[in-house]
Amino acid sequence: MHRLWVLVAVQAAISAASLVVEIVAGRMLAPYVGMSLYTWTSVIAVVLAGFSAGHWVGGRLAERPPAAALRANGWALLAAAAATAGAVFALRGTAGPVIAALPDPVAAIVVLSALVFFLPSFFAGVPAPILSMIAVASAPARKGRALGAMFAAGAWGAILGTLAAGFVFISWLGSVGTLATVAAVYAALGIASLASAGGFKGAGQGALAAMVVLALAAGGLTRPDPCTVESDYFCIRVIADDSGPEVARLMVLDHLVHGIASPDPARLLTAHAMMLSALPAMRMQGRPDWSAFLIGGGTYSVPRAWHAAGTPVRVTVAELDPAVTEAARRWFWYEPGQDRILNADARQVLAGDPARYDVILGDAFGDIAVPQHLITREFFALVHDRLNPGGVYLMNVIDHMDRLQVLASVVATARQVWPSVEVWTDPAHDPAETRRVFILVAGETPSGRTRITNASGDAIRIAAPSVQALVEGRDPVIFTDDYAPIDRLLGDRGEG
Repeated sequence: MHRLWVLVAVQAAISAASLVVEIVAGRMLAPYVGMSLYTWTSVIAVVLAGFSAGHWVGGRLAERPPAAALRANGWALLAAAAATAGAVFALRGTAGPVIAALPDPVAAIVVLSALVFFLPSFFAGVPAPILSMIAVASAPARKGRALGAMFAAGAWGAILGTLAAGFVFISWLGSVGTLATVAAVYAALGIASLASAGGFKGAGQGALAAMVVLALAAGGLTRPDPCTVESDYFCIRVIADDSGPEVARLMVLDHLVHGIASPDPARLLTAHAMMLSALPAMRMQGRPDWSAFLIGGGTYSVPRAWHAAGTPVRVTVAELDPAVTEAARRWFWYEPGQDRILNADARQVLAGDPARYDVILGDAFGDIAVPQHLITREFFALVHDRLNPGGVYLMNVIDHMDRLQVLASVVATARQVWPSVEVWTDPAHDPAETRRVFILVAGETPSGRTRITNASGDAIRIAAPSVQALVEGRDPVIFTDDYAPIDRLLGDRGEG
């Protein structure tokens, strides 16, 4: 392992493997703490901290004679393999206690990230200075080139690992399978390093340790998967709810319930589904037919309810993840029929297709927040341009009752585009719940009614003076493509 090209290849492989773990980390945490800005910030910070500490320790080990340094390198890689294979057990063993002990979600994300992914990154960071020192020593006449080649190998490996994780490994192997593969790569490189340092004896020791590591990785593969389906975008879980008098199933994307459905399409089991179904029908009442563009599919409860009621609507749905649509068909009784399903980002669809609609309905969420690019003034202007005369835009908003700053900001932003912006909600909201669902209704004219009552529940329109007081009582942010801090507004739980 003293040849420069071998050292370069090994360094590239280690860097690639370590970045694969970083990408997988976010996916593995998602079912427990969501896939938010805070999740990725914590993962990146923890991984970089692990690399940094590993590089420091590796630098001290690199001062040893080459054979001793290679031996330490081999054991570090085997430790990286063990820590990576054990991440599955560490996450599932600590997630519940950490989340229960830390009510602040950001603190829980940081602690959980550190407990599970610091050690894999630490041990993966040890080899870089050792291999670089050996590379420089192996090419005394070309020290600068050797050092540059090692740095380049690390960068290229990181790039290839990132691409491979996102486009190949997670899609084909899933998160746990990907971690098992990385553990096997680390173990193989560790054995090679020990063999180079100590010959047959070193290889035998490494092989014995690698067998233990691979057994651990295999154990991780046999653990129950929290995901019913792991798609390119989400951990999709289908949960049967037997607590009520009727059959119901919940669709959980990562850690958030995105819909509840029953075999009866007319029976809407959530307040937001009832409002998103009833409010457009109320606004379009009297029209012989109308068109609707839905941002997000979920359980597809709204189009199911419309079709069951004989509503004369032509439905187009932009659902980014085709696995969500397939899950709705397989487990949530959805039959597309004449509905047009587009597996694409809704903003891209609306920007690229000049078609106009009578209703555009926003019900897309990443973690607990609407994706930033779907709440901005620029997006609302695009929606306005894609509405027919008399058309209406509806949007699902979740906010904390002790803040309501997100709701105030969304209203203030929508008012930049539409003359009429209403807020509807469920009057039967449980005051013990700290979060509440609101429906924004924006158009050229206000709704003709202030209350809707049907078999699925009630909805009331918050009086215009109360909405105005809400906006004036906060310091609302006008969301733009340049600045839309919805994660911070939802994460800020202070008084105000």
